[in-house]
Formats: sequence, structure tokens, C-alpha cells
Amino acid sequence: MTDLHGRTVLITGGNGGIGLGIGRACARAGANIIVWGRNPDKNAEAEAGLRALGVEAHALVVDASDENAVDAGFRKSVELAGGRIDSVFANAGVGGDGSRFPATTLDEWRRVMTTNLDGVFLLFRAAANHMIDNGEGGALVATSSTSAIHGAAGNEAYGTSKTALLGFCRALAVNLARHQIRVNALLPGWTITELAQFGYANDRFREATLRRTPVRRWADPDEMGAAGVFLADPTATYHTGDSIVVDGGYTIF
Repeated sequence: MTDLHGRTVLITGGNGGIGLGIGRACARAGANIIVWGRNPDKNAEAEAGLRALGVEAHALVVDASDENAVDAGFRKSVELAGGRIDSVFANAGVGGDGSRFPATTLDEWRRVMTTNLDGVFLLFRAAANHMIDNGEGGALVATSSTSAIHGAAGNEAYGTSKTALLGFCRALAVNLARHQIRVNALLPGWTITELAQFGYANDRFREATLRRTPVRRWADPDEMGAAGVFLADPTATYHTGDSIVVDGGYTIF
């Protein structure tokens, strides 16, 4: 089993859904956890739940789309971690507003891109500088989506942002390899989260996705945890530039 004792994992959007699922799995593997989220109440609940697993945990209110907030939040996180953060999961994300593409405004397009793409750039820039300065390498992981494979008709801004993350991770994997920094992407399939609740609550849509999913169900957020632990594993020193799909077979069926 992967041993993450003595290591610190930072997760944006980590106070719920897939981010918290990854946090719980990494905590069970021994890692100390720092989560970022914008909701103080959800942060407090997530922090308490992670500490109950026997690790040190902190939750910070940080807007992952704000440059100053990200830089300040990362400095605070390094301080809380005792000077070193080993793995960073850029998991914070937003969906589209449901507008038909011809009616999509530039403001709406930019709103999605600012969090889903710019936010990952800001976080990974701060993390890369930290890891290079420390000289001990580390892991950067971006939460993409299977929409980067099958598209997202009706949610074009979201699908485009998640597709762009794959190119960003591949470029960084090459750029940062000399510093022993691994960069990979996680592509979850249909998962029961707050972000996807409207799709899950729509009987017609849910049944359509279930028919295309060989395991015939949506994922629980905790089912992304095993992949998260693997991507944070410091012994996986040759694994970089990859895209790991966890979708119950949706994209191959």
C-alpha cells in the first residue's frame, strides 16, 4: 500500500465532492491534508472529518481563481505544512450556466475559464516555484473530466476548459521533469457531486448516462481516492504526463 506518512497534500475545492474524496484517501494513507474552499462552514466540516482520520488537517478560505488569494493561500499553506508541500491537486472547478451556445456570453465563457483553467495555472505556478526551491520534487495533479474525451455539448466552456488542462499538464510534465516534479491529470466520469447534482436529479439524463456506463451507476466521490493516492505516491517517479480515466467504462462503451 502507498505510504504517505510525513507528507502534505494540498487540494483545492477540497471541502466536498471529489476533492474531499481524494483528501480522505490520502489521509488514510498517512498524509497531512490542507484543503482550500470558499465556504467556511464546509471547510470546517471537512477539516474536522479529516482530523478524525488521525492526521493533521487544515482548511483555508481561498478563491482559486484570484491571483493574490492563491499566492497568499499557498504561502500560508507552506507555513502550516512546516515548510514543504509534496502533492498539489488542482480540483476546484465550476460548470456552465446551461445556456445554449448561440446565447453564451463572453462573460460566462470567461467565468468558467477563470476558475477551471486560469486557477490551475495560478496554483501550479505557485506550487512549481515552491517545489523547485525545495529541490525535492513533488506531484501536481489537475482534475480534468471525461468531457475532455467525449465533448460536452451544451456545456462548451466547461468541456473546453477540461480539454485544455490535458495540454497544460503534458507541457508542464516535460518542462518540470528535470526538477523531479511529476504532472498528471485525473479524468473522473459521472460522479455524484454538488457540481453534477442537476444532471443526476434529471431522470432522463441520468438513465441516458447509466446506459452508456458498463458498471451501470454513477461514482461515489470516494472512488476517486485510490487514483489520487497513486498520483501522490512519491515512489511513482517515472509516471508523468499521463491522463488517468476513472469512469466505470463510460468512454469506451
